[in-house]
Amino acid sequence: MQPRPNNGFHPVFCTIVPPHLLDKLSQADDPRLAGPARRTLRADAARRDRRRMTALAYAPEVPSTSDPVPSKPHRTLYDCRHGTDLPGHLVRDEGDEATQDASVNRAYAGLGATFELLLTAYGRSSIDGKGLPLIGSVHYDEKYNNAFFDGEQMVFGDGDGEIFLDFTVAIDVIAHELAHGLTQYTANLAYQGQSGALNESVSDVFGSLVKQYSLGQSAEQGDWLIGAGLLAPRVSGVALRSMKAPGTAYDDDVLGKDPQPASMDDYIETDEDNGGVHVNSGIPNRAFHLLATALGGNAWERAGQVWFDVLTGGALAQDAEFADFARLTVAAARSRFGEGDEAEAVLKAWSEVGVPTR
Repeated sequence: MQPRPNNGFHPVFCTIVPPHLLDKLSQADDPRLAGPARRTLRADAARRDRRRMTALAYAPEVPSTSDPVPSKPHRTLYDCRHGTDLPGHLVRDEGDEATQDASVNRAYAGLGATFELLLTAYGRSSIDGKGLPLIGSVHYDEKYNNAFFDGEQMVFGDGDGEIFLDFTVAIDVIAHELAHGLTQYTANLAYQGQSGALNESVSDVFGSLVKQYSLGQSAEQGDWLIGAGLLAPRVSGVALRSMKAPGTAYDDDVLGKDPQPASMDDYIETDEDNGGVHVNSGIPNRAFHLLATALGGNAWERAGQVWFDVLTGGALAQDAEFADFARLTVAAARSRFGEGDEAEAVLKAWSEVGVPTR
């Protein structure tokens, strides 16, 4: 596949909780579970439609090339006070002392941790490479069961307290959503089918890397879970997704069983969720986990560097499929590390999940 020039940004509305899970929850007999899920689905659909309408007119400001690239984040946090008007009421700016609101402080820290990983590990200043200010809004809507990046800022709900807790509790959720912005400013992967699943997977990868980096964990020490701590105690599950073992994150009488496939043998063909972007992302997720644990050490150093090189290298087409991405990771590993352990581990990881590299 030939790369296409990225002549314009096409920001999409990306949520951490996939529609299929909220659909399942909305069918619960208990109105305490079904009501917030239905409300969240309606709110997401409305905002997704607004995003589609404004995407064509969206043109992010491009800083002058003479502007110095910031080496520190500029974070601004707002409180929606359970409304839906964004960004809300200003509650914390960069450098301000911590507030009495734990959600504000967690979001502030998560945005900062993501900025720090990108700068320290990859020399990139914020998600756009130019020090883009990071905006977050907490306490969005009533019992809102999601968090999202809308192309311009981060937004966090409080959850319903029955199935989901506050969406700022998991740093990888914060980093996952912000990583959609990284993809938007680089490869700009189309949010449909396999390219959409790659878009979701890249966010899971960098979400997990930010968590491991902030905790000082090696690849072996990381739990490789996305959204650990987000599910309420009544739920039979540990997280939204498992990169190590896709399909095992939850098995609950209300939510159902985690549907993610772990290899191409079980790839799901569907028209739902933009062609299953939140489901089939389990395949490249597992490939990255296999690579990172095979190499050992800190996952953001070698495995993460290969993924970052592909995302930012300019050769990845917007409509890339898994095999296209896989071939580029092999080339990136050889380019950066030569014909050694890294390239061999990349080849083996993709082979184990059934994605061809030749």
